[in-house]
Amino acid sequence: MANKVMIVGTGNVGMSYGYALVHQRTDVNELVLVDINTEDAEGEAIDLRDCLAVAPSYLKIYAGTYADARDCDIIVITAGIPQKPGESRMDLLKKNAVIFKDMIGQIMASGFDGIFLIVSNPMDVLTYLTWRYSGLPPERVIGSGTVLDTARLRYRLSQRLHIHPKNIHAYQIGEHGDTEFALWSCATAGGQPIMDLINNDDRMAIEDYARKEAYTIIEKKGATYYGIGSCLAMITNCILGDENRILTISNYDELSDTYNGYPAVLGRNGVVRRLGLQISADEQIRLNGSIRALREAIKEVSE
Repeated sequence: MANKVMIVGTGNVGMSYGYALVHQRTDVNELVLVDINTEDAEGEAIDLRDCLAVAPSYLKIYAGTYADARDCDIIVITAGIPQKPGESRMDLLKKNAVIFKDMIGQIMASGFDGIFLIVSNPMDVLTYLTWRYSGLPPERVIGSGTVLDTARLRYRLSQRLHIHPKNIHAYQIGEHGDTEFALWSCATAGGQPIMDLINNDDRMAIEDYARKEAYTIIEKKGATYYGIGSCLAMITNCILGDENRILTISNYDELSDTYNGYPAVLGRNGVVRRLGLQISADEQIRLNGSIRALREAIKEVSE
């Protein structure tokens, strides 16, 4: 395998991801940048190459086109039209759906047969559409899901419990958006149920923070990109290193015919399996509500 990755979209998110790859040990050998603004992609490639003499990894970095997708292992899509003031989420989705149909068509025409990782919003629905447009098996089309939201949840819990975030096992699941929630029935810290360590009011406050933190960041600095960039680098290394890690990526749920953020095992060939967790009745109701919102969005954009 060439361990070749393409980033489609050289804005803040795409290049925070590229920077995160360069500045850690990675299995990526080749990184190609594609953007509708070819000058920007070329400039970003030059800027990233300037890091290589002092970075912990060395990889080939250049600007390219969709034709370079032919032998890519992973294509990460961060491109799309941003939401304008007064514009509805559905208006945004319909515009990006048109863009994605053309973009995915060009990528597949190159002979691409790897893994799609979708980041553009509304992410879960665009991941579903990418699967439909590409014709690839569902296990090889994934979205960034609630991986970042889960990282936010674990960090807040670590601050509350004074335990390192890597020793917190908790998941934020569902739609990457306002209907996501924490799966408290499965949350542990050092084997101890978090429900036994933190009272309900505090748990709800932490969950709400994880769900709404993006709004806080956007209000203060205009956009979020460092956190998702680091999460994308971790997902990439998980795939190329065949780590079989459990991540809350947006993965295909056959029962509901949607993509949603839910714990799944991820390896070299994509999703190995979606976990069959025993969740509470209340959590199942909340998950069903999140899935219903996604199904409605898919139906409307399809019409």
